[in-house]
Amino acid sequence: MRRFPCAHLEAEVELSDERAVHIRSRHPEVLPTFVDRIGCVLLHPDAVRRSARTANARLFSKWYDGDPEGKHLVVVVVSDVGPPRRHWIVTAYVARKLAAGDIQWPTS
Repeated sequence: MRRFPCAHLEAEVELSDERAVHIRSRHPEVLPTFVDRIGCVLLHPDAVRRSARTANARLFSKWYDGDPEGKHLVVVVVSDVGPPRRHWIVTAYVARKLAAGDIQWPTS
C-alpha cells in the first residue's frame, strides 16, 4: 500500500495493492509509469470535482503536456466518513476531456 498527502482533503490518501492492480489492468498507461504523478495530482490539482456517479467520490485532475497532445490525469478518491475517516483511490486514468461533476476547487 502507498499513501499520498492531499492538500485539499488535509489528509493522506491510500492506494491499496488491489486498486493498483485494477489501475494497471484497466489503465496501463497510468501505472507504473505515472505513480509519482498520482501524488502530484493529489498535492497540486488543477481542479477537484465532486463525482456525478458516486456521492462520496471526488475527481482530482491535472493537465500534463504530452506527445502529440496534452491530457488530464484524473485520480478518483472515495472518502469514507468513518470513523475512522479514510480516503482511498478507487481508480486513475488519462482523459482528453474532464467528466461532468460539480467543481469544488478552485472556487470562483
